[in-house]
Formats: sequence, structure tokens, C-alpha cells
Amino acid sequence: MSLSADSTSFPPPALLFDLDGTLIDSVYQHVLAWREALSDFGLDVAIWRLHRRIGMSGGLFVTALRRELGGTLTDEQVAELTEAHAQAYERLKPTVLPLPGARELLAELTEQQVDWAIATSGLFRAAGTALKLLNLPEDTPMVTRDQVRRAKPDPDLFLTAAARINVDIRHAVVVGDSVWDLLAARRAGALGVGLLSGGYGRDELERAGAYRVYSDPADLLAHLDEVGIRQR
Repeated sequence: MSLSADSTSFPPPALLFDLDGTLIDSVYQHVLAWREALSDFGLDVAIWRLHRRIGMSGGLFVTALRRELGGTLTDEQVAELTEAHAQAYERLKPTVLPLPGARELLAELTEQQVDWAIATSGLFRAAGTALKLLNLPEDTPMVTRDQVRRAKPDPDLFLTAAARINVDIRHAVVVGDSVWDLLAARRAGALGVGLLSGGYGRDELERAGAYRVYSDPADLLAHLDEVGIRQR
């Protein structure tokens, strides 16, 4: 018995996007903000070490640094450092721009009625203004660090984002620029797509679980068919 096209077709997957380094070009502003915050505390940490942690929540970021520094930071200092980073990033925020193709990619998905959401380890105070950068309405589905119990590499952000748009996480694709995004995607049970726009290499992203890697949102837009979304 032959099957009709409708009986064998599947809806396109939902896309769950990281924000920093995935949709907006802000990774190195975060690195510089952490460098400034740490310097104010008399801590000299190489920039490459800071970059390797971007994508984690601020708390996990500082916890990792505390381990590398031999446990010399108190919980109070961790909180102060996190706040100092937020203030330093606020001053650098005017230099943040959308990554190439980010606006067009989201507009295309919306036009095709493909479900999507944003899930970021940043706090809403930092992430909220990104909606304006991306020409998105205030009711855009976005989950931030202050809305979940644990951030990446735990899966909470992506699981919450999928639930917010009423999508089974197993039918979603996580798009991120860091190994932390892709590890969280694997733990959530979603496929992962990596972008090189955050500074991680292709091999690193693939080892963390990316089944496809693209340069930036514009490159992903040009290859949507490879992740199961047919362009009209």
C-alpha cells in the first residue's frame, strides 16, 4: 500500500537559540567585562581562560575561576564579582550588534511558522535589550538565567524554553556557539547545531555534540534544509 505524502511528512523541528555569540555579537564584550571585574578585585586572569567559560551562568563562571585560583574567593566575593561584571557589560553594551543574518533567520522562521525560542545563561537585565537589537517584540519567548534553577551545562534553560512554546524537547534543535550549549542540549535530549561566531572551533563543537556546524546565523539560514526546515 502506498502512503500519501501527508501521512509520511513530519513538521519541522523547533529551534532553541542561545543568545550571546549565537544571535548577538557579544562574547568578547562579556570577556572584557569579566576581565575588568576581576581586575578590580586584584585578580589577574588570562583572557583566554575567561573566553573558555563564556556560556555558563555568572555563578558557575566564578565558581570555575575560584577552583582555578585555589578557592580564594568567598561567596560574598562571588556575588560582588557577578554584579561588577553586569555593570561593566552594561557600559560595553552599546558596542554589541546582531550577528550577520540573525534578524533575517528569525524572521524567516516566523514567516514559515516554525516554532523557536531563546534560552540564555544571561540575566534578563542584560538579555532584555537584545530583543530590540534583533527587532523582536517584548513577548518573544525567551528564558533567562533568573527564570531557572540551574544554567548551562545543565539542561534547565532549554527544557524550559521548549515547554514555553509547547514543544517536545526531543523534536527540537538547539543552536549555540559554545560547548556549554551543546552539552546542555545533549543532556536535555535535543539535537545540537554549532555556530563558529562565538569563537569555539569546529572540532570542539562537534566533540560536544553538534551534528552540524555553521559560521553564523546567515550561514545557518542558507542551509536550513540541512536541519529539517525546507525553505519556500
